[in-house]
Amino acid sequence: MVMRRYSTLIGAGVLASAALVAGVLLLGGASPRAAAADAAPAGTNPADAKAKDSVDLTESQAASIKVGPAPTHAFGQQRTAVGSIDFNENRTVQVFTPYPGKIIAAYGDIGDVVVKGKTLFTIDSPDLVQAESALIAAAGVADLTTAVLARAKDLFATQGIAQKDMEQAVSDQQTAEAALKAAREAVRVFGKTEGEIDAMVATRRIDPALVVASPVSGRITARVAQPGLFVQPGNAPAPFTIADVATKWLLANVPESEGPGFHVGQAVAVKVMALPQRVFEGRITTLGESVDPNTHTLLVRSEVADPAHELRPGMFATFVIRTGDPLTSVAMPLNGVVREGDGTMSVWVTADRRHFKKRTVKIGLQQEGLDQILDGLQAGELVATDGAIFLSNMLVASPDS
Repeated sequence: MVMRRYSTLIGAGVLASAALVAGVLLLGGASPRAAAADAAPAGTNPADAKAKDSVDLTESQAASIKVGPAPTHAFGQQRTAVGSIDFNENRTVQVFTPYPGKIIAAYGDIGDVVVKGKTLFTIDSPDLVQAESALIAAAGVADLTTAVLARAKDLFATQGIAQKDMEQAVSDQQTAEAALKAAREAVRVFGKTEGEIDAMVATRRIDPALVVASPVSGRITARVAQPGLFVQPGNAPAPFTIADVATKWLLANVPESEGPGFHVGQAVAVKVMALPQRVFEGRITTLGESVDPNTHTLLVRSEVADPAHELRPGMFATFVIRTGDPLTSVAMPLNGVVREGDGTMSVWVTADRRHFKKRTVKIGLQQEGLDQILDGLQAGELVATDGAIFLSNMLVASPDS
């Protein structure tokens, strides 16, 4: 924030005292004000000898003052607030294990980019071992009943067995096949592919490693997974957290009195201290449904585009929300406006670039190094655009001021 320049008072008292002493000595005890009155022509007011609140500059002094016509500027109607950056939780997934077990291996670290389906970690799951054991047993029974049925068909063809024995063999084989299909589905639920299931059935060997893959594409933003760690479904913290970092959230709490000025869909321009020259664009997506009774603030959440992954959660951010169309007003550079000791704001107006008169103005918004002038100055008037503080100091130090 640009600090206002204040009129310098140093030396004013000394000059006044010196003038008083000189007047007493030269005029035999008369005050300077009385002496000036005696010297002035009859019927004139000494105070009118020099215009109040004005200064005259020499040619060299005038060269150091920048002068130009008062410009106009389109001042945006906007509100400024502060907040913090966070992950877009609508695009963030905590990856838990679907079944309990100990982690065998973990892959990837914080900051790594992953694609959907990439293995994040594997666990030694007792539930998977049980399902695979049931699969192998069902496969054995299915093979046995198939062989029994084949023999029964041969015997039945030669009337070596009764009709009911043949029917029983068929029923047993169909039951075994159904049990095998159910066992395969039970193993498939754990993420095993058809090829892996066929291999287990063929070799009669189980694979206890349960693979947990990334459900989405994104970047790893948190990891606690370590080999040997026992994990269970839903138990925090999640072994891995994956987020789509192309967008971030900007969270802010604004005073409830300003709440009516915010609306979903409004454009937001965001700046962070780490990247002072960058402006990130976004829009308001959510307004809080209630006001915090302790702080009397309202939650405002915006979604900000961050394709290069430059914003980091926890960053302090300032943002501007446009609330209306720009207003064109008279403007003054900040160095052309002086805050006086009584709190009023003033500018210096001139007609010939040598004689300057102070004028009190009312200011409004401050944007892009310019003050909005609401009253006291017309567009195009010749003013000191830089060096106004020098003129104010000259006025204070002047013996006639």
